[in-house]
Amino acid sequence: MFRHAPRTAPPRSRPRSPRTGALALVTALLGALLALAPAAEAAAAPVLLSQGRPVTASSQENAGTPAGAAVDGDLGTRWSSAFADPQWIRVDLGAPASLSRIDLHWETAYGTAYRIETSLDGTSWTTVHATTNGRGGTESLPVSGTARHVRLTGLTRATGWGYSLWEFRVYGTSDGGTTLPGGGDLGPNVHVFDPSTPGIQATLDEVFRQQESAQFGTGRHAFLLKPGRYDGLNAQLGFYTQIAGLGLRPDDTTINGDVTVDAGWFNGNATQNFWRSAENLALAPVSGTDRWAVSQASSFRRMHVKGGLNLAPTGYGWASGGYIADSRIDGQIGNYSQQQWYTRDSSVGGWSNSVWNQVFSGVEGAPASAFPEPKYTTLDTTPVSREKPFLYYEGGEFKVFAPAKRTAARGVSWAGTPQGESIPLSRFYVVKPGTTAATMNQAVAQGLHLLFTPGVYHVDRTVEIDRPGTIVLGLGLATIVPDNGVTAMRVADVDGVRLAGFLIDAGPVNSPTLLEIGPQGASADHAANPTTVQDVYIRIGGAGPGKATTSMVVNSDDTIVDHTWVWRADHGEGVGWETNRADYGVRVNGDDVLATGLFVEHFNKYDVEWFGERGRTIFFQNEKAYDAPNQAAIQNGTVRGYAAYRVDDSVTTHEGWGLGSYCYYNVDPTIRQGHGFRAPVKPGVRFHSLLVVSLGGNGQYDHVINDTGAPTSGTETVPSTVVSFP
Repeated sequence: MFRHAPRTAPPRSRPRSPRTGALALVTALLGALLALAPAAEAAAAPVLLSQGRPVTASSQENAGTPAGAAVDGDLGTRWSSAFADPQWIRVDLGAPASLSRIDLHWETAYGTAYRIETSLDGTSWTTVHATTNGRGGTESLPVSGTARHVRLTGLTRATGWGYSLWEFRVYGTSDGGTTLPGGGDLGPNVHVFDPSTPGIQATLDEVFRQQESAQFGTGRHAFLLKPGRYDGLNAQLGFYTQIAGLGLRPDDTTINGDVTVDAGWFNGNATQNFWRSAENLALAPVSGTDRWAVSQASSFRRMHVKGGLNLAPTGYGWASGGYIADSRIDGQIGNYSQQQWYTRDSSVGGWSNSVWNQVFSGVEGAPASAFPEPKYTTLDTTPVSREKPFLYYEGGEFKVFAPAKRTAARGVSWAGTPQGESIPLSRFYVVKPGTTAATMNQAVAQGLHLLFTPGVYHVDRTVEIDRPGTIVLGLGLATIVPDNGVTAMRVADVDGVRLAGFLIDAGPVNSPTLLEIGPQGASADHAANPTTVQDVYIRIGGAGPGKATTSMVVNSDDTIVDHTWVWRADHGEGVGWETNRADYGVRVNGDDVLATGLFVEHFNKYDVEWFGERGRTIFFQNEKAYDAPNQAAIQNGTVRGYAAYRVDDSVTTHEGWGLGSYCYYNVDPTIRQGHGFRAPVKPGVRFHSLLVVSLGGNGQYDHVINDTGAPTSGTETVPSTVVSFP
């Protein structure tokens, strides 16, 4: 605190001569002119560069003290580490900057010995300050140099607790480039309602009229409902339509009515009800049971149904599988005609019927494992899960909630206080149709997350996600189309990236890959903060000609792939054995990768190949390519056909639960597929509940896995099963 000098009595005034007054006037005018002139050596004032930027840490004490709390500008929130030495926290400024000062606002648990390090690339570090005599409180440290990344590494703790910072503030000047704004409106295809909004039902009905049968259209829509009660609504969902509540919990937004998916547009057959979602709502169905008759790429997340749920269309025609996560269904789920289904980390009042492959992990009320009859595969918990980020509305502004990771998860994540991080929309670049890949990459480099509004986005270069903790969230099945054969999106080998809620659609020029998680040879340990891929779908053909050699490559260790449909189209436009050529669906090179809800279909060669160690898959659904012209087209050396799911011979540890492969060779029904699955015979490689199915006798399987399992035969669509392997 500065003290003011004591005032003294002013000197007595005396008359000024005209000469003295004139000189004073000239001096005053000259001073005023000089004040208006630019300073010759004026330097930009230091600014706070770190607030709201991406931040990672070596550890955190608990879910309430995340790393992001140290750069949120709030001296009432903090990051705290595990109770061990050393620990670090690191902030990405988004672009190189000239540094001038770092302020550390310590909580009681401070560091006595620590160092400050800077880096341009996040790999090579330079120490700019070090001390063994830290005093805690607020420390203001002068530094110099140019850097993008700044890291505090604590070496010795002052207390038995960890390191704890209210704020980690980095000051300096940027390079003066254009800064992209965060936040903003969500565009015309995001329909935001509150309970008093007039004409909600009419808007729902009009969008459904447009989207009911628009399987390969360009319309994209999201309905977002602010917290409150909505009476008498029936939200029928067509293609590329998302409905979601904007509360922090599902029960904050209640529809006394229905969210309905049926199959009237396709004569009661729901096997093509793709690409739609319902999230973060409570439903009190009018009849007591809601209808959700969907197939692939349709997610039911964070929902509370105060009644039952019917997964079949009116008339109980076929349906081809779907996904429920983090949801509570108070009544019974009627599976009926659903061929396969995966339910994760939920609570259900009961489950009826099984067709081919119904899988549960971490589900309270799930039926007990009974495969092969009834065809239930049940795991008590899910090994690792982290729920999808979601948009919510609080205090007059939009925010995104990023739920915390859970291990050995069971039941919903929102039963108590939601655990995770809340991020204001101002820290997202809101991507709208017409935005270029260069702008998207600039936003990521600047430190912003990406929120794609509903639309179709052509990119002429790869969207590079190279910052730890970046969220890429799509609304209304936003769709990315790579032009000129580029890879649509690539993630660096960094912690905690979250990709969610969008579709990648291959372009007409062959792309070597469409989505890459980590570079080739990635080896960093991400167990504490993995990358997640959730409700991210990939399509080759259908909407027009498309080609890609490999659709998704997972190189980063510890990645979680949670519900994806990777599909080489079997119908639509631009479909043919060579027209939409795509040899490989998903290739996993990283270690400790977990797939929960893996749908991969119709690739010219292998649908899934796994090279990484300790991989796990809970639920896999596959159809081999319908359009193989003859046996020779799929011949794999001396083996008849390429396996749907192959574990490389080099792998020593791998495990899978509830995996199914089906064939429907409708061009040449005489084709024989040697097996659905291929894996080395080793003690650490294990499978549970495997099946293969010939659909109506259009092609047959010789075995289920390797040379194990009875062949399929006839036209009655009866599965051949293996309960466990080896």
